Amino acid sequence: MYLITVLGNLLIILAVNSDSHLHTPMYFFLSNLSLADICFISTTVPKMIVDILTHSRAISYVGCLTQMSFLIIFGCMDDLLLTVMAYDRYVAICHPLHYLVNMNPHLCVFFVFVSLLLSLLDSQLHNLIILQFAYFKNADIYNFCCEPAQILNLDCSDSFIKSIVTYFVSAMFGFFPISVILFSYYRIVSSILKIPSPGGRYKAFSTCGSHLSVVCLFYGTSVGVYLGSAVSHSPRKSVASSVMYTIVTPMLNPFIYSLRNRDIKNSLRMLHSGKIYVRT
Repeated sequence: MYLITVLGNLLIILAVNSDSHLHTPMYFFLSNLSLADICFISTTVPKMIVDILTHSRAISYVGCLTQMSFLIIFGCMDDLLLTVMAYDRYVAICHPLHYLVNMNPHLCVFFVFVSLLLSLLDSQLHNLIILQFAYFKNADIYNFCCEPAQILNLDCSDSFIKSIVTYFVSAMFGFFPISVILFSYYRIVSSILKIPSPGGRYKAFSTCGSHLSVVCLFYGTSVGVYLGSAVSHSPRKSVASSVMYTIVTPMLNPFIYSLRNRDIKNSLRMLHSGKIYVRT
């Protein structure tokens, strides 16, 4: 699964960068999402593979905090990039004549930079809270990685602050992005329904189908893990959801975007036949 994820996302990045027809805002965000997915799954799976081979389940204190930090950074990057991609589809479908002006290259780079900055801030917020804990040893984490929500639950001294942080982060990286996505798709559906021909409606909505599938898969599992850990005291229940959003979702993204996207399929086909040459 790890090799499929890395190779699949690398193929999307290669296809987007090598085909000039894909040098558009939508595919720029898609290539950044693929890069974030590679980093996201590389945060957890290699460590898990080493643990399986060495029959070890231990992780150091520094290693746990480092893994948690990168997990938050790249997870939030996925979160915010999916939100930006929804806004991109909204502008493309609802304001097509102003699309290239509104979604200019400088604004696209700015969106990615802000996404990275907010992800770093979220990671530092978690670190500041966890570093207030006493140095813990021989702690049991009922997961295959240092899940941020479960790390917060290791300390039982002050649950109020942890609850505030949990709900604040859930609102910032859960409620707000989902609200933007829902509003964008509300306007998109309203615009599509005004198209008179069924073929035109299908063509317009087909550009959003892949993104909508990934959004449902990612948010349905990641938000559920975070809120579930805050409400429930049984961390074992979140393991399956953790696997879904940290391993399965990054693996499925290349298949969803390549199988449902004609431009990506054509670019990969031409890349395989040697008709596209990577720029140096």
